[in-house]
Amino acid sequence: MTARASSGSGPRPEDPNGKQRGPGVRSGAERPADPAAGRPVDATPEPAESGPGPDPAPAAPGAPLDPAAVNYQDRWLRAEAELQNYRRRAARDLDEARRSAEERVMLEMIAAIDDLERALESARAAGAEGSWTAGVELTLKRMREALARDGVQTLDPLGEPFDPVRHEAMLSMDAPPGVDPGSVAAVTLKGYVRGGRTLRPARVVVARASAPSSETRTSGG
Repeated sequence: MTARASSGSGPRPEDPNGKQRGPGVRSGAERPADPAAGRPVDATPEPAESGPGPDPAPAAPGAPLDPAAVNYQDRWLRAEAELQNYRRRAARDLDEARRSAEERVMLEMIAAIDDLERALESARAAGAEGSWTAGVELTLKRMREALARDGVQTLDPLGEPFDPVRHEAMLSMDAPPGVDPGSVAAVTLKGYVRGGRTLRPARVVVARASAPSSETRTSGG
């Protein structure tokens, strides 16, 4: 009994302040107390939440593809191609509609210019006052400048080779001196072009090769 008593009795542990603690009292580092609830708090750390698992391993090269994935990819590529074609067609149609609307307005201005030119020629032939003809000339000048700002150019192909794209042949005549056959011998109505497109072809008279006279045929026979 004496031995057990002596073995159980030993120096008591001391706290950081140098004071001995009674038996059964644990240090604050070993078991902290909850000041709000007045009871000890378990100091064991909680396990961390598990994050997302590792990414699946990529398919090995040469492995067969999923038929459904191949089908989806093919349908997506076809839809993308159709969308691109639709966008190009829509842009082209919009540009063509805008250009057609502009050209209709320009043709109306060209018709007005034709009328003013005829009126100016008639007034000069009738001996009209210079102030009146000067006003018409100023109006014609402004209208032509407005067309020129939009890229419209006048076609006056006198003496040039006949071009069926830009010229409209009204009739043909024997080639006058200095004009080659197949060239424009006279212009009855000027044409207009814009950006390589013919707004209105020029109405022209085409020179043809002169037919041999009867004397020439007789001498040749």
